[in-house]
Amino acid sequence: MKRTLLLSVAAGLLALAGCTTVNTVENAQKEGQRNMISDQRVITDTSLARKVAIVGVNSAMTPGGLLKAQVEIENHTHSTQHFLYHFEWFDANGMQVNNIISASVPEQIEGKESKFIYSVAPNPDCRDFRVKFIEAN
Repeated sequence: MKRTLLLSVAAGLLALAGCTTVNTVENAQKEGQRNMISDQRVITDTSLARKVAIVGVNSAMTPGGLLKAQVEIENHTHSTQHFLYHFEWFDANGMQVNNIISASVPEQIEGKESKFIYSVAPNPDCRDFRVKFIEAN
């Protein structure tokens, strides 16, 4: 009986150890306005989409004339989620631009956290982008 109780308590503590959530506070009267863009989403991994959701996408130009893209994501679970993301860049003709930094970037997001991922175009010819998300194993 004691052994079963001890194992149950240990299992409960292990389960709680994986759950971390984030509380946040921010300015209610924001001074900076985001340039939100309409996005088209193709969801092929519904498991990841249920856990980590895309809140919105915005873009801007850097002072050097490069397109900068930012994606706000939110963790809908109470536990840390691990995933990979990758930005692809396209020119004015819709042709993919070769990018030296083409590797997927590992990322994690804590339970109930909202955060931003971003990238800057590799050259001034880039006019559009696409972001891919892959659940990490």
